[in-house]
Amino acid sequence: MTNKWETGTELQELQSAYPEKFMSLNNVFEHIKPGDRIFIGTACGVPQKLTNAMVNYVVSHAHFCQQAGPLQIWTLGGDPYSYEHFHECFRHHCFFINQSIRGAVNEGQADYTPIMLSQIPSLLRKRHLLFDLALIQTSLPDQRGYMSLGISVDVIKTVMEKSSLVIAQVNAYMPRVHGETFIHATEIDFFLHYNERLLEYKPKYPDSVAKQIGQYVSRLIQDGDTIQIGYGSISNAILQNLCSHKDLGFHSELICDSAVDLMKRGVVNNTRKTLNPGKTVAAFCLGTKETYDYLHDNPAIEMRTIDYTNDIHAIASQNNMAAINLALEIDLTGQATSDSIGHVFYSSAGGVANFMRGAALSNGGKPILVLQSTAKGGKVSRIVPKLQMGASTTLTRGDIHYVVTEYGIAYLHGKNIRERAMSLIAIAHPNFRPWLIEEAKKYAYIYPDQVFMEGEYPEALEICRTTKAGLRIFLRPIKIDDESIIKNFFYSISNQNLYRRFLTVYKNMPHERLQECYWKTCYGQEVVILAIIEDDIRQIVVGIGQYGISKNIMTAELAIVVRDDYQRQGIGLELLSYLTHLAGRQGVLGFTGEALVENRPIFNLFTKAGFNIEKHRDGGIYSFMLPLEQETSKL
Repeated sequence: MTNKWETGTELQELQSAYPEKFMSLNNVFEHIKPGDRIFIGTACGVPQKLTNAMVNYVVSHAHFCQQAGPLQIWTLGGDPYSYEHFHECFRHHCFFINQSIRGAVNEGQADYTPIMLSQIPSLLRKRHLLFDLALIQTSLPDQRGYMSLGISVDVIKTVMEKSSLVIAQVNAYMPRVHGETFIHATEIDFFLHYNERLLEYKPKYPDSVAKQIGQYVSRLIQDGDTIQIGYGSISNAILQNLCSHKDLGFHSELICDSAVDLMKRGVVNNTRKTLNPGKTVAAFCLGTKETYDYLHDNPAIEMRTIDYTNDIHAIASQNNMAAINLALEIDLTGQATSDSIGHVFYSSAGGVANFMRGAALSNGGKPILVLQSTAKGGKVSRIVPKLQMGASTTLTRGDIHYVVTEYGIAYLHGKNIRERAMSLIAIAHPNFRPWLIEEAKKYAYIYPDQVFMEGEYPEALEICRTTKAGLRIFLRPIKIDDESIIKNFFYSISNQNLYRRFLTVYKNMPHERLQECYWKTCYGQEVVILAIIEDDIRQIVVGIGQYGISKNIMTAELAIVVRDDYQRQGIGLELLSYLTHLAGRQGVLGFTGEALVENRPIFNLFTKAGFNIEKHRDGGIYSFMLPLEQETSKL
């Protein structure tokens, strides 16, 4: 970043105007008293030189052995006041737990306040939370004496208003960022001018699991959506999968490198935002120097206070708001925790609940919860029968809409407990699905005779097709949580259609019969393909095609049925073509089956597909054979 103020002219003028504010640090820190509560800037905005000087002063003065209380919203780690050998001098207090402070908090050596970050300014204004000293960091001043808080705004302005003493490190490396970042020299009690590189946050490169989650989440994001997202490798993987989207907006608690990359590509341009159109909005930044350079004097980016960015009403007023947040664990009923693992405090409530609830209230909004399916190297499932004892419920059953793992997407909103449990089991790690089925039976979440489909769901078999009539359909294998939509499909079929398919009329389609027809099988020998039309968040089954491979000879019994109100639109032909393709890959020599002599539509379908039909009549029923070896290439 090339900073035009590096010549120091404005800083010299500031020193001339306020010489009493540029005392030596020793003289400044004489104002600190034992037990003082000291606020320190957030994450990458930590004033490093100022903080280290404060620690050195306190440690070197024996009368400070009565613990001073440094408090931060979020720390990157490496803070000297959190070191174990300084515990007699300092008692660290945080609102967000990361790896560097997690051990101290859970050992009782540091304090953690669980609260939504948006509520911290209110705590300060009501004086439920008091500070004696604030250590902050700013950009160099302009000719009018204004400085920018740069990459860390969050709660600092409110802290400054309520602190007895405010000390600012003026740093040429701090970018001058637009928005609610500007403070005047008159608001600062003492200055330290010291230029040093800002702290940087470099997340781990996304692994294959994070990348797969990113691909699934990208399917849920539409052009024109406004997104909120957290930090880390999974968040980066999600953002990297949005490069082909258009006109995205950004309104989030924090901004990171991957979000800035989308701005540079023109993917995030904020043109379709309802609130703050044309502006990327965040409260603080976790990034690298390249990101800080991009933020500097960029009118397309605004840093706002955290009670604005995380305000549920502001979030809800943003049309098409997509809130993407991480969970540590979710149970089969839809309760999720984001800040603790059992009794172990792990992270924070942060802005998760506000953004998820705000997105749920947004017109066209999507609350999206993401998590890896396992932890501890695959030894522990993050989808569990019930949350561990001591875990907080960050999101209630009523808050959850979309849940995404590397094994797929589950939609829970409006579903009953049985449907929720089955949907979550379907996206759990395959190694844990049998266990989850048995545990769900134990708690009576699902049917006591619920069967389990062996084998991993063959996602590669999912395809989209457009019929000759122009109807867009989604073809995919059956899943273990499809019972409700298949039951709805059967109840939409006329008696005549049912009779043609089953050679009898079923008065009802109970759970037991559906299991017998579709789930007492495994992927491979029995192939069931659903033809689906997606209606907003619903999936409507409009056709089912299936075949089961004979054990002794390589033929497969074929069956196809299409909803009455969707017939003559090419759905049956697309199903037959796709089943033929799949059967050919498995070495099947032909389809067999039975059909009523009067069932002319099915034989017309076979003829359209180009089959040479071999059939034998026995009374009112044809037994047929459709050889595949000569037809597969045509289809």
